[in-house]
Amino acid sequence: MKKYAGAGVNEDWALRTYTTRLLGGEPRLVQHGGGNTSVKTTVKDQVGDSVEVLCVKGSGWDMAVIEPPGVPAVRLVPLIKLAKLKALSDEDMVNIQRGNLIDSNSPNPSVETLLHAFIPEKFIDHTHANAVLALVDRPDGETLAREVYGKRVSVVPYIMPGFALAKACKQAFEENPKVEGLVLHKHGIFSFGRTAREAYDRMIALVTLAEERLAEGKRSKPVPVKLPKKLAAPTEIAPVLRGLVSTPIDKNEGRWTRFILEHRSGPRVLDYVNGGDLARYSRAGVATPDHVIRTKPWPLIVPAPEAGRLDAFAAEARKAVEKYQADYRAYFERHNARAILKKKQLDPMPRVILVPGLGMFGLGATAKDARIAADIAETCISVVSDAESTGRFESISEAEIFDMEYWSLEQAKLGKSAEKPLARQVAVVTGAGGVIGAAIASALKREGAEVVLLDLNADAARAAAKKIGGLGLECDVTSRASVDKAFDAAVGTYGGVDIVASNAGAAWQGRIGEVDDATLRKSFELNFFAHQSVAQAAVRVMRAQATGGALLFNVSKQAVNPGPNFGPYGLPKAATLALMRQYAVDYGQDGITSNAVNADRIRSGLLTDEMVKSRSKARGLSERDYMAGNLLGREVRAEDVAEAFLSLALARKTTGAVLTVDGGNIAAAMR
Repeated sequence: MKKYAGAGVNEDWALRTYTTRLLGGEPRLVQHGGGNTSVKTTVKDQVGDSVEVLCVKGSGWDMAVIEPPGVPAVRLVPLIKLAKLKALSDEDMVNIQRGNLIDSNSPNPSVETLLHAFIPEKFIDHTHANAVLALVDRPDGETLAREVYGKRVSVVPYIMPGFALAKACKQAFEENPKVEGLVLHKHGIFSFGRTAREAYDRMIALVTLAEERLAEGKRSKPVPVKLPKKLAAPTEIAPVLRGLVSTPIDKNEGRWTRFILEHRSGPRVLDYVNGGDLARYSRAGVATPDHVIRTKPWPLIVPAPEAGRLDAFAAEARKAVEKYQADYRAYFERHNARAILKKKQLDPMPRVILVPGLGMFGLGATAKDARIAADIAETCISVVSDAESTGRFESISEAEIFDMEYWSLEQAKLGKSAEKPLARQVAVVTGAGGVIGAAIASALKREGAEVVLLDLNADAARAAAKKIGGLGLECDVTSRASVDKAFDAAVGTYGGVDIVASNAGAAWQGRIGEVDDATLRKSFELNFFAHQSVAQAAVRVMRAQATGGALLFNVSKQAVNPGPNFGPYGLPKAATLALMRQYAVDYGQDGITSNAVNADRIRSGLLTDEMVKSRSKARGLSERDYMAGNLLGREVRAEDVAEAFLSLALARKTTGAVLTVDGGNIAAAMR
């Protein structure tokens, strides 16, 4: 309460925010963006007059993390007057609601704002509780709801959200004004209260009744399908699936629309995907109407992948993807034909993939979107499983699903914005705990990539990842097993890999005629063979995806301009330069670019502050003059090196090239 008082938020509004977060924090009640709440209260307008308002959840806000700005205040009286109308278009409804906002900068009020306004109770809560959906998402759902709740609630047949539903709920309440809430068939549940506590407690009590009823019935599990004796791993098939659901934007430009994947398994998910009747119940529709904008009307089902037969799996999965697209196009054409205002077809790719034996994948443009799709898919699995265990799951009709999927007010929740250049791509950066590696990771993340930061120092990798919102992992790049494990983790987290910045390295010194074999071999392990291990792991994933990719190597100026006593460092770097070009030659036909960055005099793990001090002192220079001892007279920073890596990651028609970042050093120039 104290937190909000200083921001002009009254007690009702603060309590509304608090209990909304309580409801939103329980995934069995509310999933991403679903559900809504409201309170009728009084606030001061811009001239200081008291105004009756409805503080209602803003469209698209997540109840789990909502703040008062996400519960905008709308003048109540004009909303109540709308109940006298016989009809109201969606466009007019939105316009009126926005026109009555106390703060015009507020988000759009919920699409169910009028429902909240027409019910005279002070606090109103609305959730899509799993147990309630499992009870009412059936052919006899209305009857079951009346049996379970009696006169405690009124049951409202399914009506698409908006003005018509608000009017129907108003009528249901007026016919029995003593009800504690409303059950909306195949949609969700509302609870009312004079206080925030009463509305919340009633919601919990009503949901508990549904849970108890589900527990009473004789439960059955799906009859499992026969699976291969040995299954391929999720990390083996994820790149294959990711490639199959990718769409070329322009093959000549090497540009694709990709997806990030999130894998889920667990006993309940596996029971569901292993069911012999999976094709029926998984394609029966959504658990609650607004889920369709995140999961599409139905999931993609692919065969169980047998270990050692990935080619056969890929071929069958390709057929399944092609059929899914054809089915979706037919679904769109079927229902768009009856629409008065014709719609533009959304992309026909799935957002959920079910894999017998392995679980399911959520798909999205970002890791967050993929996680949301997976969360909602798990909710659907729970609802369908509970409904099927004591009856038969039934969603709204296909036509009603289409109307929700293509409803502009639902699509607005997703928020359309221009994607960044590296959106939908996954980048792996080695040596990411160091100054240069961290800068590379930050630059790639800034341009939209999901980033995996690898470093021998696990704490440094995690710290750098936390700073930018990536995945930090321990990895010894001189160990092939460690590299493979790290790439499996990257694929397991995001579904694949598109960009690799092989940056890890260290500068061993010594006169080449005197250096011992152990030192030279150690340097080759890190400065050459590690690059080979990383590139091999990357190419394996990229070829499985079949959408190209970018290999980026840090080769250093020592590769072309050896300095005295740096042979142990320069020789493997020269070999890595040749390695980069070999990858360009061997994998260009796969759309994989291979390029390198040649940098010099950068403060990093290779050139520490102590080294800068000693070298500048030996030359009788200031540190600044030593670091800027190049043709341009400008000190080159880690961020400058990162921009070079970024430019090569974006370059789709450049391969086998070296980009120099040293402020100008003719001796190190490539040509």
